[in-house]
Amino acid sequence: MTAPAVAIPLDLETRARQSLGVSHAVIYTMVADAIERHRGRGRLLDVGCGRGDLRPVVERLVTSYQGVDAVRYEAWPVECEFGHADLDCDEWPGVRGDADVVVAIETIEHLENPWAFLRQLSSLAVPGGLVIVTTPNQLSLISLLTLAIRCRYSAFQDAHYPAHRTALLESDLVRCALAARLDVVEIRYSAWGRLPLVPWHYPRWAAAAWPRRLSDNVMLVARKPRG
Repeated sequence: MTAPAVAIPLDLETRARQSLGVSHAVIYTMVADAIERHRGRGRLLDVGCGRGDLRPVVERLVTSYQGVDAVRYEAWPVECEFGHADLDCDEWPGVRGDADVVVAIETIEHLENPWAFLRQLSSLAVPGGLVIVTTPNQLSLISLLTLAIRCRYSAFQDAHYPAHRTALLESDLVRCALAARLDVVEIRYSAWGRLPLVPWHYPRWAAAAWPRRLSDNVMLVARKPRG
């Protein structure tokens, strides 16, 4: 079932399409691994779902998959539920609040109020459900170097604006989760990061040894308490 379309402001759709509706395969794999390790099963809600590229990575782990985003991309799988929503708003019409796993991949940095966003994600999860959020890692070596030289984090340069709006540290993710009354399960880094000034990436063994400094992305895994 697909929820009725809602009016999405043109500037919001333009910002949403700037991401092309995709993230890196390393991030999808990291999220799938977290779902498997923390026994996330049942219905998955993909918030900021883009083209739905997460679905084939996690479909063996969950029973159903629904997406919500400001834009329905042409590549979205027609057999899956989809809801239009402005994720900066307090209400998302047509989005059911009974998800066993709520995922927001590279979405929170696009929004104005991450604290409100985490509260909304929590409200859509069942008691005991997982809430998983990923975002660019501001503590990486390349991001800290860019901050020192250009006074901006690497993923928040002028070229990324207005799509990327809110830079969050690991500590901010934890604070957002706790404010949303979620139990923090883990913080994990992608162990995949770009070398400064060149298009190459660190060797995987090096990024795995120093994940906070050599990873492009960070993931929060939290659980909604039962009762």
